[in-house]
Amino acid sequence: MKVVVWDDGGLIGVETALWVRDHGHEVALLSAPHGLDSYTREEITEVLRDCSVVIDLLCRPSLAIGTLTEDQGFVIDEEALVGSWLRSTRKLLQAETAAGVTYHVALSVTGVDRAASSGVFRALKARESMIQRSATPHFILRSTQMFESAEEIATAGTEDWIVWVPPVDVRPVALTDVAMLLAHTAVSRPRTGVHEIAGPETIGLDTFVRAALAANAEYRRVFTDVRSPFFGTRLGPSDLLPDANAFIAQTSYREWFAGRPSPGINS
Repeated sequence: MKVVVWDDGGLIGVETALWVRDHGHEVALLSAPHGLDSYTREEITEVLRDCSVVIDLLCRPSLAIGTLTEDQGFVIDEEALVGSWLRSTRKLLQAETAAGVTYHVALSVTGVDRAASSGVFRALKARESMIQRSATPHFILRSTQMFESAEEIATAGTEDWIVWVPPVDVRPVALTDVAMLLAHTAVSRPRTGVHEIAGPETIGLDTFVRAALAANAEYRRVFTDVRSPFFGTRLGPSDLLPDANAFIAQTSYREWFAGRPSPGINS
């Protein structure tokens, strides 16, 4: 079986493709850091010829979706983001139909149902809704914040060398655990629905970010403020936590840190 992984140039695409290959299937990894606006539907359809499954990792919260400014910190053009993600998703789904793709597996973020009115979560919800309305059988995996995203979250919340984050709890998860589940889902018997994956521990977002900065000898101070947005979205205390039916990965934050190379040492 052939699986095509579309990503935005991040590590999750490489990891997912490797796990698909380890399952014994043919896999192609394609990166589109700026979405699919530069591709025609016909070009995408040609890429998907003889492909059975698409793993869609294109739309994720990251610094690429906004602009870092001196006076306002991280700023998102919400309308432009929603429009860009919907165009990419529509084009990909249409190409899948034309190419005969039988299964669409997409990565999203935990909290979409609770925080869908603004910022990145509004864009994520719009994308999920489009996938759910499509004719292609689909599986949406909502992930909590990945361990690898902590520094990017810190940068998005930095103003004048102080990191401001909302007072919310998270259950961060290892990128490898998310990639493993995506790959396993893609090559297994298709099932339709929305499911979640989370890490084994609940901690404050400030603690999560502070630990990552300290591990890299980064000494920006981290504070919480209820007015601080998370990638353009105002959150409640439990908005980023998974539901009771989430798949709980076993890698802890401490274990993940222990497996990382020391700062300044090449892996």
